[in-house]
Amino acid sequence: MIVFVFIASLLGLMALGMPVAFALIGCGLVMMLHMGITDPQIVIQNMWDGANSFPLLAVPFFMLAGELMNAGGMTRRIITMAMAWIGHIRGGLGYVAVIAAVIMASLSGSAVADTAALASVLIPLMRNAGYNIDRSCGLIACGGIIAPVIPPSIGMIIFGVTAGVSITKLFIAGIVPGVLMGVAIMFAWRWSIKRDNPRVEPRRNMAERLTETRNALWALVLPIVIIGGLKFGLFTPTEAAVIAAAYSLFVGVVIYREIKIPDLFGLMYRAAETTAVIMFLVAAAGVSAWLITTANIPQQLAEMVQPFMGNKMLLTAILMLLVLVVGTALDFTPTVLIMTPVLMPVVKQAGIDPVYFGVLFIMNNAIGLVTPPVGTVLNVVCGVAKVPMTGVIKGVMPFMIAQIIVLALLVIFPQIVMWPLAMMSR
Repeated sequence: MIVFVFIASLLGLMALGMPVAFALIGCGLVMMLHMGITDPQIVIQNMWDGANSFPLLAVPFFMLAGELMNAGGMTRRIITMAMAWIGHIRGGLGYVAVIAAVIMASLSGSAVADTAALASVLIPLMRNAGYNIDRSCGLIACGGIIAPVIPPSIGMIIFGVTAGVSITKLFIAGIVPGVLMGVAIMFAWRWSIKRDNPRVEPRRNMAERLTETRNALWALVLPIVIIGGLKFGLFTPTEAAVIAAAYSLFVGVVIYREIKIPDLFGLMYRAAETTAVIMFLVAAAGVSAWLITTANIPQQLAEMVQPFMGNKMLLTAILMLLVLVVGTALDFTPTVLIMTPVLMPVVKQAGIDPVYFGVLFIMNNAIGLVTPPVGTVLNVVCGVAKVPMTGVIKGVMPFMIAQIIVLALLVIFPQIVMWPLAMMSR
């Protein structure tokens, strides 16, 4: 009965148009009344406990780093460098979009920010070159959702804090799956443009390529610093976020000189706005998470999937299918915050590695960012390109299917996810 109360109250409040954070609090209050708990201080205490976490300090700093990278010219130089090397081949701008998306994912960790930056630069170029604009938007959207998978990932930070899993291990384990997502959509792009005849960019000589690479070098160094520092234990993920923000500020103000001192307030304000939304969601989810545990909902779920407990692969596949369905209706952060306390006890009871499951879980939620009807990233790319959603939904399908195939392969071959972690732990 309590499971029905939880689902019905949450979906009912969201159907009435209530923001997700307030719906989570309202859902918690309904569950409290059903369970006979009448102390209102429980709500405030769990909201405080949910947000009062040192690792979550990484969120505002990575958000600020993303704003500084885009405003400081780091994003544009990455795209220009990729164009210099492969812009001349058939379908080159699509490959540029994917390579730039992978590099940018290793800088900011925000799917929305990366997608907006990529779309603003590449969509006009792809439109002028004669590419199918709906398909181009779909490619850029699926490139943008690599950001939550490749470190540094804001989604992995939230999951790690909520599930009690090492964020550093999640970061390292997410590298290969993120790259595979990029490779998969490259193959899908190559297949989908067979009948198109877009104009290609002029071939650049080696001197021009090296010049553009040198210009982008400051941006390319940051992922090496972050991953290297985490691998050798030089700093924590939270400290890595501070380093990323400080580095981006230095490059934007001193090296590229595209950020002026008066611009800083606006950049910090936008980062603070986004951070406030995320942190309020985290705080609100703390109420539901406590009540989910108190009501023993994970144990009830475990009893429902008991026949599959002996087969880790099958159980993982069922849980991934569940998350994929939920992701079509909920945005990334609410899905992570709601589903993590429900699923993690089942995962641990079944003996599934929490780091492995966490990477697949985040990857699945990232795919949810391009699945209609919610599809936050789809809305972003449609807004930037000024095209209707209906066409982009069709255009994104080949790339979304390619990434779902990668997810399925990772369910079948878990060693693909865990291999980098084993290598870097030596």
